[in-house]
Amino acid sequence: MLREEGDQSDTLKEVIVLAVEIAREGREGRRIGTMFVVSDSEEVLKRSRNLILDPLYGHPEKVKHIEDVDMRETVKELAQLDGAFVVTDEGVVVSACRYLDAFSEGISLPLGLGSRHMAAASITKQTSSVAVVVSESSVVRIIDDGEIVSEIIPELWMFKRYNAYLNKEGKKVEKEIIVSTVGEEV
Repeated sequence: MLREEGDQSDTLKEVIVLAVEIAREGREGRRIGTMFVVSDSEEVLKRSRNLILDPLYGHPEKVKHIEDVDMRETVKELAQLDGAFVVTDEGVVVSACRYLDAFSEGISLPLGLGSRHMAAASITKQTSSVAVVVSESSVVRIIDDGEIVSEIIPELWMFKRYNAYLNKEGKKVEKEIIVSTVGEEV
């Protein structure tokens, strides 16, 4: 179930905006893929490990908030490295470069998606988190409870309004999601 109230909703919106920016801009002239796991951060950390020394470890929380411009630029640079970002409900990026323990049992994804999507589906099935995946093909997918609940095509992002197709109890439901770019009012 996607979080729709309070800190979780605001944090999820910030992460989605950042993910779309990464999908549109890439880095160093090339497209990159990355993943954010939002909410239930303690459980996510228990089910993951670092691939390299964590570049965010030891830095104070006050400088690791997802809405902070400097942190957003740091995340864009770190997104070039392998692994996922773990983000708390309050919007603190607590870890980067995380390898998520992934299990494919009970997960059914469309053909053509890779291990990043499998890991996202697996961690959201095991925890109460939501994953936001940036594909190297520049599509942003939101995964909740092991299922893709939304796909965002960055080119359409310019309209600021897009429809997310949510799969609830086997039915496709259209829900309008409105988010803004950094610093703009919706």
